[in-house]
Amino acid sequence: MTDSFKPTLPDASLDQLFRQARTYNRFTGEVDDATLHALYDLLKWGPTTSNSCPARFVFVRSAEAKAKLGPALDEGNYKKTMAAPCTAIVAYDMAFYEKVPVLFPHTDARGWFDTKPEPDLRTIGLRNGSLQGAYLLLAARALGLDCGPMSGFDNAKVDAAFFPGTSWRSNFLVNLGKGDPASIFPRSPRLGFDEACRID
Repeated sequence: MTDSFKPTLPDASLDQLFRQARTYNRFTGEVDDATLHALYDLLKWGPTTSNSCPARFVFVRSAEAKAKLGPALDEGNYKKTMAAPCTAIVAYDMAFYEKVPVLFPHTDARGWFDTKPEPDLRTIGLRNGSLQGAYLLLAARALGLDCGPMSGFDNAKVDAAFFPGTSWRSNFLVNLGKGDPASIFPRSPRLGFDEACRID
């Protein structure tokens, strides 16, 4: 560490974001509009390729929206998701390049993307949309929310129910609310530095 670095966050903050943060399977509480706006207003600042910001978010909260989401869920995820105060559908826009002239205005960056084949666009959208989904998790934890990120659903059914006729594609889901500590599993191990990292 040198004097040029910003100060390290206090341990309590690092615990809330990482060390003591867990994936919850039951939630209580409410997640109101103001909290969802604050959540997006934090996560939107995370970096993406050419500031392309391909992630799109649907916050499923109403009974009508839950009824649309329910048939797409795997059996093991159904009850906890239907009972959660809010579920974020983390999606990405295959036509993200349409917003690039606004998001990256100092050069003609749209041309870097709009002629790419669909598999390349999917890779870019999925990679950067996944980054933004991770920013959502950290922003939610920073705001005091607990999270339950998951796969375990039929992407095609979600896309048909929520994004028909659009270029949006679902990626993963995140249940949000106040987590019930009794619903978490014992902490699983993580790989050590020497197993997961290399300094060249």
